[in-house]
Amino acid sequence: MPTLRPMRHSVLIPLPSLDFDPTEVAVPWRVLTDAGYDVVFATEDGAPGSCDPLVLVGPLFGLLGALPENVALYEAMTADPAFAAPRRWQDLRVEDFAGLVLPGGHAKGMRQYLEASALHALVAEFFAADKPVGAICHGPVVLARSLAADGRSVVAGRTLTALTRPLEQIAWMLTAWKLGDYYRTYPTWVEAELRAAVGEDGTFVRGPLLARYAAPFVVRDGNLLTARWPGDAQGFAEAFAALLGERAQGATAA
Repeated sequence: MPTLRPMRHSVLIPLPSLDFDPTEVAVPWRVLTDAGYDVVFATEDGAPGSCDPLVLVGPLFGLLGALPENVALYEAMTADPAFAAPRRWQDLRVEDFAGLVLPGGHAKGMRQYLEASALHALVAEFFAADKPVGAICHGPVVLARSLAADGRSVVAGRTLTALTRPLEQIAWMLTAWKLGDYYRTYPTWVEAELRAAVGEDGTFVRGPLLARYAAPFVVRDGNLLTARWPGDAQGFAEAFAALLGERAQGATAA
């Protein structure tokens, strides 16, 4: 197991064993690594995870897949010793990390991660410790299912975004004739679950209807940072690195 530097330099990225989105993991890995952080990966059994293979080639005749430069980033990330030797979910301690990043993915292998009680408990500890948490696409589903001490979701009353119903619905409608429910992780839309989790006191923000890589959309609420899809990953990662830097400066000043 690799030795961690002091927690202010380490960021945790938990992963399922299969089917995570390569862009939503590799882009934050690169941005955070370049910013001087140790990115620590974790899976349920401590074995390296694998991304959704269809996203690497484009699930619909080469379309709807990761950008070539992000495929290259994913390949570089898999050669990182930290990715090759992840920790186990059950061994993680919040005090070892400066922040938490929850990536997404839509194929069925994601359910292992989205439904993991060990991760839900860990997320609740991150929120209780008021540490930076970032989640993108389906990652906010983990937040929705993580409960605070009062029994409500940790994002109850918060302002956030996630994979929107229009984005999820368009991908499903374009591909259902060939791929069936590949783009439907659950019968419930991601947006619907997050709206229920934030409740009447919270706000779900859809952002621009036209989602573009050139215009990433990120929502910040205190130490919580959320984004919608792989096209937001670069802006999301840069904003999370900036948030970590703010926290580090604040801790030094205190």
